[in-house]
Amino acid sequence: MSGDHQGIEVDALRFSRGERLVLDLPDLCIPEKRVGIVGRNGSGKTTLMRVLAGLQAVDAGRVLVNGADVAGDRQAAIRAVGILFQNPDHQIIFPTVEEEISFGLQQLGQSGDKLVDNLCKTLARFGKEDWRERHIQTLSGGQRHLVCLLAVLAMKPGTILLDEPFAGLDIPVTRALNHAIDGLEEQVVMITHDAARLEGFDRVIWLEGGRIERDGTPAQVLPAYLETMNREGTDAIADL
Repeated sequence: MSGDHQGIEVDALRFSRGERLVLDLPDLCIPEKRVGIVGRNGSGKTTLMRVLAGLQAVDAGRVLVNGADVAGDRQAAIRAVGILFQNPDHQIIFPTVEEEISFGLQQLGQSGDKLVDNLCKTLARFGKEDWRERHIQTLSGGQRHLVCLLAVLAMKPGTILLDEPFAGLDIPVTRALNHAIDGLEEQVVMITHDAARLEGFDRVIWLEGGRIERDGTPAQVLPAYLETMNREGTDAIADL
């Protein structure tokens, strides 16, 4: 497939751990700019994200992101897709903001003035030029999330994957990061338990037991998803 294809294309995926089926997906084409993924814990959401990023091998199938075979061509994958994990401390590996953002640029073969120019432009994009020499340990949880987002954006992928990006953050920080994400031009695929966050999205995919339970617009998916989760939550309390 040529590199001018935008978005995600999935060729029937299967992935198991031992005897447990984790993912069993049909062919999918996901060109939409804003895509939400919902489902109960253990439904395969995070595994799907790792597969889409090329970080998890599968038993069968293939994923193309913006024309790149993410599992077969790692250099193309890091240019095509970036991922933001739930816990920034599992993602950050360098002591300063400058080093963290520069690392990704170095993976793209950048150095010298070009690297510094892109580093500065990335920080300026969010008005954080004064963070360049900041030590990660001096930053709050929300600020570390933003550093991870900046490190991803610096590499200019066409698609950004977000795995519960607001977990554990307070309301003002969540609002600020929401604003930052809403302003992105890139395709965004987001796992979240906050269904209200997906109301303005183009598409929502509901995973159940590693399979797609429902796929469509937020209006087509979220009411049924919320009704099911609320009903099962009430039943679980009654059984205690």
